[in-house]
Amino acid sequence: MVGCMGLRPFPPLAHPSHRMTATAAPASAFAIDVPAALLARARRGERAAFEQLYRRFERPVFTLALRLCGDREEASDVLQDTMLRLFDRIGDYRADGGAPFWGWLRQVAVNEALMRMRRAKARGGAPLELPADDGLPDDLLPPPSAAADAAALQRALAQLPVATRSVLWLYHAEGYTHEEIAALMERTPSFSKSQLARGGRKLRALLEEPAHA
Repeated sequence: MVGCMGLRPFPPLAHPSHRMTATAAPASAFAIDVPAALLARARRGERAAFEQLYRRFERPVFTLALRLCGDREEASDVLQDTMLRLFDRIGDYRADGGAPFWGWLRQVAVNEALMRMRRAKARGGAPLELPADDGLPDDLLPPPSAAADAAALQRALAQLPVATRSVLWLYHAEGYTHEEIAALMERTPSFSKSQLARGGRKLRALLEEPAHA
């Protein structure tokens, strides 16, 4: 079952200046090669082909949705909605543009998760982002060792506003640029940069807090 699967650990948090000088973005968990023959079968509507695609991408879709939504039930809904979109829209994917299938599917999953964020915002509730003055020092230290602990990470991420943790995950784990995140979230690159810095500081502070028995 989805709720019992292991989750991909969060990559080490890099200072924004480190990513700007890096030669490559982090490898996405979605980066799975899919044979052209399998995609052709799926386009023809073969159920077995869709089942294979589901098995290949179930874990990365669920993990991304959980990191963005912060709730397992919501993440399960995003997974199901993403796979329904795949079933309905696989004909929209065109490999001749050079983009891999996994990148197209990841975009579908991100869009589904962000739509849920927007609906939550419309209903009101918790703040979507961290304020400018969060009382935390500059983000200059290396990440704590607890960042490699998926369970500790998920607890810490759940305490961040939804937009903030989304920026963190899209940037650090999926390799999106600030310009791409801004377009996805209908904000500005400056918003993405500020949430990355504030969210990184807050996440580090949360991970460094002593565990309670």
